Amino acid sequence: MRAVISVVGKDHPGILAFVAQYCADREINITDVTQKVLQDLFTMIMTVEVPADQEGRFDEIVTDIEAKGDAQGLKIHLMNEEIFHAMHTI
Repeated sequence: MRAVISVVGKDHPGILAFVAQYCADREINITDVTQKVLQDLFTMIMTVEVPADQEGRFDEIVTDIEAKGDAQGLKIHLMNEEIFHAMHTI
């Protein structure tokens, strides 16, 4: 399943590494990344591929990555790519 991860928070070293390591630990493949720092605000969007054997645990992964992001002072959202596109289509 293709999905989108968005990250927003105060910029500090290691944010990209933190999210990339989270994905690697769960065999989630990162297919594209865009990031920007505006003043001291870090923003990033990743497109990822969640392995088929992880799809049944998707809601659990969403809850986990959001909680881990909160612990880092980041707002991280993970959603199915189809839902992401539906939300951003006029």
